[in-house]
Amino acid sequence: MVRIFATLALTLTVTACARTDDPNTSATLASPVAVTHSTSNVDPTSLAKALFSAERLASSQAPSPYGGYAKGCLAGAVELPDTGPTWQAMRLSRNRNWAHPEMIAFIERLSRKVARINGWKGLYVGDLSQPRGGPMNGGHRSHQIGLDADIWLRSAMDLNLSQSAREEFAPISMRRAKGAFVNNEWTRAQHEFVKAAAQDPAVARIFIFPGAKVQMCNDETGDRAWLRKVRPWYGHHYHIHVRLNCPPGAAECVDQAPPPAGDGCADAQKWVNDILNPPPPNPNAPPPQPRREYVLADLPKQCAQVLSSR
Repeated sequence: MVRIFATLALTLTVTACARTDDPNTSATLASPVAVTHSTSNVDPTSLAKALFSAERLASSQAPSPYGGYAKGCLAGAVELPDTGPTWQAMRLSRNRNWAHPEMIAFIERLSRKVARINGWKGLYVGDLSQPRGGPMNGGHRSHQIGLDADIWLRSAMDLNLSQSAREEFAPISMRRAKGAFVNNEWTRAQHEFVKAAAQDPAVARIFIFPGAKVQMCNDETGDRAWLRKVRPWYGHHYHIHVRLNCPPGAAECVDQAPPPAGDGCADAQKWVNDILNPPPPNPNAPPPQPRREYVLADLPKQCAQVLSSR
């Protein structure tokens, strides 16, 4: 069987590097890459992250997410404007301010609401997705189908930052004791921001450090239904990670299973307890296996068409 290889003419300045959950690590990420290639016959064993990270623009297709949040791609992405009435996109050199139109609309309405209820100017928006989604050369495992967004916890009081300033402007950590508790930077305004996001019907989950979830559980005296969507996770002390449900009619989009029933507060408290008093390691636990990098053939079949669309 003859293998047809891609005709690739890549000009790459990609730096392969790990990214922590700290959004203030952009200096270790590569600058945007220039690329011209024909992908109509790309070798299916090509590394997916190299192919998708090289794309600078969205595909000329109708918007559609293919696959799951951590294994897919995005057709017809929309670029979040650098600056809007109630938001600014940060770390523009990453070229990760692309998303499904549903995410763009969500950011617009959430930022308006937060500006109204908190007195902030709006929101600072971190990574969304790449122009065609897919795996990234450095950074997130998810954010692949345009339905994930990192939004800073720091109040946005200045929406006139230059593009160069947005590369250096620092987020603020809200944790102490390795995430078991919030620090003095956490205020009721952060609580109301997360609550406003979780109450949006389009939102499936919000990830944040365990101490913040416990603090919100302790402080909420009204309707607690929104707390179910707020899930404790590693890192996420500079930003929240918002995940939207698959849009109506997106037949090839794979939703994550719904969160467990209840407000999730007991689960978050267990995370905190384990931070403060780590359980002993399980001597029978199998050693961790290195994660295999996805190749193009691992992704939904439509992703090859997303790459080849011009």
